[in-house]
Amino acid sequence: MEEAHSPGRRVTGLRQTQKAVLAGRAERVFLAKDADPARTEPILQLCRQSGIPVDRELTMARLGRACRIEVGCAAAAELKSP
Repeated sequence: MEEAHSPGRRVTGLRQTQKAVLAGRAERVFLAKDADPARTEPILQLCRQSGIPVDRELTMARLGRACRIEVGCAAAAELKSP
């Protein structure tokens, strides 16, 4: 997630991550291991169908910090270079 610190190279949150995956803009997806599976499972399935790698190692708090936001984060995506 370190490379995703520059503005415009990532999206955070379940909805924005799902939109990026559906639009084919996501290069890699991060799902918090302590997030509600009912909320993250649809994104996980989309990633599997699209062949997008998924990282599930971080907690919501650590993923939020990695994304430089003040709150926990259930999902984030690194975006493909334009």
